[in-house]
Amino acid sequence: MADNARAKRLADLIREVVAQKLQRGIKDPRLGSHVTITDTRVTGDLREATVFYTVYGDDEERAAASAGLESAKGILRSEVGKAAGVKFTPTLTFVMDALPDTARNIEDLLDKARQSDEKVREVSAGAAYAGEADPYRKPGESDDEAADADETDDTAK
Repeated sequence: MADNARAKRLADLIREVVAQKLQRGIKDPRLGSHVTITDTRVTGDLREATVFYTVYGDDEERAAASAGLESAKGILRSEVGKAAGVKFTPTLTFVMDALPDTARNIEDLLDKARQSDEKVREVSAGAAYAGEADPYRKPGESDDEAADADETDDTAK
C-alpha cells in the first residue's frame, strides 16, 4: 500500500500529463479546447486512476468528448507511464465532473431565495408590529406599574 502523499503526487502528475496531451498531442476533433481536466484521484494501491473532466457545450459535445477520451485512453495511459516512471501504470477511468451542473443548480436556488426575500420585503414594507414597540419591562418597573401602563395605553387607543 502506498502512502497518501505518493498517491496525491501521482494524481497531480496524471492530471498534468493528460491535460497537456489533450491540449497538444491528440488530434481527435472530438477533444477540442472545450475539454478541461478538473481533478484526478488515484487509489491507495496506485492501480487505478479516475480522471474528472468537464466539457463546455451541449449534450452532443459531451457525448463526443466522452467517446474521444475513451478512444484515446491507451495513448494517454502510455504517456502517463512515460512521465511517472512507476512499475505499474494506473488504468485510467474518465468521469464527467458534475461540478458545473451542481454550481448551476446552486445558483438557481440562490436566485429563487433572492426572489422570495424580495417578495417578503415588499409585503413587510408597510407592516406594523403586532404588539408594542418596546415589549420588554425596564429595570426598576414593578408589575403594578407595568399593568397600569398597559391599561393607560389601552384606554388611549
